[in-house]
Amino acid sequence: MFELRAATANDVKVITEIYNDAVLNTTATFDTEIQAEADRLQWLVNRKSIHPVIVGLINHQVAGWAALSPWNPKKGYDIIAEVSVYIHPEFQFQGLGSILLNEIIKQGKSVGLHSLLSRITTDNVHSIHLHEKEGFVRTGVLKEAGQKFNRYLDVMIMQKMLNP
Repeated sequence: MFELRAATANDVKVITEIYNDAVLNTTATFDTEIQAEADRLQWLVNRKSIHPVIVGLINHQVAGWAALSPWNPKKGYDIIAEVSVYIHPEFQFQGLGSILLNEIIKQGKSVGLHSLLSRITTDNVHSIHLHEKEGFVRTGVLKEAGQKFNRYLDVMIMQKMLNP
């Protein structure tokens, strides 16, 4: 059974573990060094109300998280946010990613954002499919935009208009 709620400081340990697994084992992030819990705590507590973080629980255990983050620090970009969704490897492909993405979209709408975007490596076909299922469209590809695991990676930009 899935449960969703706002992330709290008590969730930071698991949020950090989930993120660090992605850092070490996937191209879902271009971070190449693991994050410290203290840094993740600052990341959580210093957010604006238009940039929520939610967690998804399975049997009362944090199994994944989603967040809206600033796309760009310039004030004119306050109408758009970047989406992140990370699922613990043990809980992937059980539908939680879709539930988290759907909820973070609803929260983006409720805080008045105009659109959401995601940057996804083109080899991450599961994430691309998930975003398309929730109404994101492909708006472009940045060729060889990053490097990880000794490979150049293309990055797809996907966008969902919320309040057109």
